[in-house]
Amino acid sequence: MSELAKTQDLVEEGGNQCRKRSHTNSEHCTKRAKLNDMSSSEKNASFSILNPNSNGSSIALKLASSMTKPGATAKKLVIKNFKSKPNLPENYQETTWSKLREAVIAIQTSKSIDYSLEELYQAVENMCSHKMASQLYVNLTNLVEGHVKSNIEQFLSESMDRQVFLKRMNDCWKAHCRQMIMIRSIFLYLDRTYVLQNPSIHSIWDMGLDLFRHHIAMNTLIQTRTVDGLLLLIERERGGDSVDISLLKSLLRMLSDLQIYQDAFEHKFLQATERLYSAEGQRLMRELPVPEYLAHVEKRLREEHEHLLHYLDPCTKWQLIHSVERQFLSEHLTGILSKGLESLMDGPRLHDLTTLYNLFSRVKDGLTELCNHFNAYIKKKGRTIVIEPERDKTMVGELLEFKEQLDNIVTGCFQRNDRFLYSMREAFEFFINQRQNKPAELIAKFVDLKLRAGNKEATEEELERLLDKIMVLFRFIHGKDVFEAFYKKDLAKRLLVGKSASVDAEKSMLSKLKQECGGGFTCKLEGMFKDMELSKDINVTYKQHLAASQESSSLDLSVYILTMGFWPTYPPVEIRLPAELTRHQDHFGKFYLAKHSGRKLQWQPTLGHCVLRAHFAQGKKELQVSLFQALVLLLFNDGDNLSFEDLKANTNIEEGELRRTLQSLACGKARVVCKSPRGREVADTDTFTFNGDFVNKLFRIKINQIQMKETSEEQKATEERVFHDRQYQIDAAIVRVMKMRKALSHNLLISELYNQLKFPVKPADLKKRIESLIDRDYMERDKDNPNQYNYVA
Repeated sequence: MSELAKTQDLVEEGGNQCRKRSHTNSEHCTKRAKLNDMSSSEKNASFSILNPNSNGSSIALKLASSMTKPGATAKKLVIKNFKSKPNLPENYQETTWSKLREAVIAIQTSKSIDYSLEELYQAVENMCSHKMASQLYVNLTNLVEGHVKSNIEQFLSESMDRQVFLKRMNDCWKAHCRQMIMIRSIFLYLDRTYVLQNPSIHSIWDMGLDLFRHHIAMNTLIQTRTVDGLLLLIERERGGDSVDISLLKSLLRMLSDLQIYQDAFEHKFLQATERLYSAEGQRLMRELPVPEYLAHVEKRLREEHEHLLHYLDPCTKWQLIHSVERQFLSEHLTGILSKGLESLMDGPRLHDLTTLYNLFSRVKDGLTELCNHFNAYIKKKGRTIVIEPERDKTMVGELLEFKEQLDNIVTGCFQRNDRFLYSMREAFEFFINQRQNKPAELIAKFVDLKLRAGNKEATEEELERLLDKIMVLFRFIHGKDVFEAFYKKDLAKRLLVGKSASVDAEKSMLSKLKQECGGGFTCKLEGMFKDMELSKDINVTYKQHLAASQESSSLDLSVYILTMGFWPTYPPVEIRLPAELTRHQDHFGKFYLAKHSGRKLQWQPTLGHCVLRAHFAQGKKELQVSLFQALVLLLFNDGDNLSFEDLKANTNIEEGELRRTLQSLACGKARVVCKSPRGREVADTDTFTFNGDFVNKLFRIKINQIQMKETSEEQKATEERVFHDRQYQIDAAIVRVMKMRKALSHNLLISELYNQLKFPVKPADLKKRIESLIDRDYMERDKDNPNQYNYVA
């Protein structure tokens, strides 16, 4: 049943009121429907009022209601078919297309159109509504194709200049686009109905592009000349010449819109780019220093980004930038670093290093190569600082300066990249241990120099920062026990002679060492500070004891009680002391042993210092001297002219120490003793007299002891002590491992020992200690497997 019949059935079943309507009303509705039919037939000239989706029927609605009758609510819907289908005028299709064709040709030839756009649009709509759309589309396509073909001839002239050719191509393309926009606006109804309903055919705009692409852009000669012209313009622009950027942009946009950009242009463009920059990179690597070369690479990358922004298609970006980076950077990574990294680092040229890092981070393996060369540079330069003995005096200062320079580079130029931080630490640890034990010794002496009372070159804050930097170097040292041995010896001198710059600074350094190495490393150093504090209390108690015993003396004695295990080992020295000083020593010994029975006191004269009152012609002075200096000066109370042999016999001071003592008194700044004959060296035949005419504006004068440079024997003695301590630590580690494992192979034992020991050790040394423990029955070789050890309980 048709939709119309369904509707009629529904209306007829609408209820009793519809059935009871008067015959008069029915006739009235019928007459109105006839009038409507007549009016429709009279309007056949205006085909736009016909519903394009209708089936030839017209629906007339009549809502009949007796508004004059109160309470009347009856409604009636009357539907009737067209009596006849409306007819189009004869030759309508030909006439209408002729009108449209004339308009399209006028657009293509840039002439005025004789018809209004509304009229043309209405004509297209009427043709589509009456199933003429298919032929209309074919006619339009043929018309556009003919016009496009007519434009080919202008591009085939071989004598045409490239610039003229490109401009003509651009004008043709722009004209074609303008024409297709106007044509599409007229045929918009066709585009939105027929084309949308047929996915297999192009839209009017795409049809225009397809025809232009097929007949013009895909023409081999035209395409080749267009692409070659574009490449020439780009090459000239890269060379610094001024070119028409808008022309480049328009033609490249044309290739993109025609979807031939990649096939026709991009491949050739990238090949030309590689050839250009490959040759340029090789030439500039030979001609330019590295900083200028890097600046040129940055400039080229910046230019290519601008090209992408101004006229190249975005799809070219990755390949283009990658090509520039490959030809300028990837192909020359090793060359750039070998040629210029060392000079950039030595500067340091921070801006150029930042540029180098940024550029190398853009290419594969760039940062890896940079990090490897950075590591090699540190090892090379650091090794020259550490290995050369003539640079020992300045080694630590140079290392600190070198480390600070590298920190600035890694932080400021290399964006604090973890890879470079680890590489720098590994390089420092490598080269600083190339010279065994010496860096540890020199770092300890450098700390001693900075913590002495005479060091006035830095504030407390600056000293604290310097100690932090020294601790960084300390972390790289393998032989930390060597540092401890020399540091302990120097700390003892500072504490006992009162040369420490600051107790706070000393304790701050101790805290840093404890934090770095643990309490076991600093327990002896902490014991030294405890001894100093306990000694102060003992001296107060001793003075109270002297006051209670009513013993008076012109001598004021202060004693430091040192626990032997905490302090460095000092060789016993026998010297001849004045009787009064000997008496005071014996008195203090009795006092101390009475309070601490079972202990033994051993006096260390090499560590003593005194304050003497001296009478000169200028007046009285106080001389702050060492105990050895005091012994020499006190002898001049009994005689004015003393020979070297007399002094040696009366003091019993070791000969070398006596010579240094006399040099400090007779050849230094404060010459309270005169030497005859004059000279810097003290000979056995020299004689000495007290200088009563000594003049100095100060009342208390400190006469520094000439510090003999640490002899090779003393250094060897300190190193020997470290070596013995290491032997004990190795023995303890072996016993500890074997006690836990009971049985272990040689290789596993050696591996375990390497993990436990904190100082560098050779396999041969470990083997000697294992043999020693076997000889002492701490362990034994397995009877069945000589490569395995068993613990002996």
